[in-house]
Amino acid sequence: MTKVRIYDPAMCCDTGVCGPGTDPELVRIAAAVERLQQQGYDIERYNLSNQPEQFAAAKDVTERITTDGIEALPIVLKDGAIVLTAGYPDVEQLADWFDAKAEELQPERNVPTVELSFNTRYSK
Repeated sequence: MTKVRIYDPAMCCDTGVCGPGTDPELVRIAAAVERLQQQGYDIERYNLSNQPEQFAAAKDVTERITTDGIEALPIVLKDGAIVLTAGYPDVEQLADWFDAKAEELQPERNVPTVELSFNTRYSK
């Protein structure tokens, strides 16, 4: 069975999908990973801020960061070997690695968005 580990740069939360300015790339990878996990595939993401022990335990990852710097993140391992640095796999790659359907790994397109305004006036 294929095993994929994604070592993310330091982010505010485990997925990086939080706050008012969410990166669409993080939304895409978070959705794909969640769908693969729901289907029983062996895929995990580790956040440098919250799970430094996972980075320390991955010798190849720490060596790559030492050599190339933090800019090498995210680092993706497939079956224990580095297959991608400085970026996330696209859904076609993930689908191929896990023999899944790429269209099932896409983020939902009908998710409503909420725009926040901080220009509210208060009266006494």
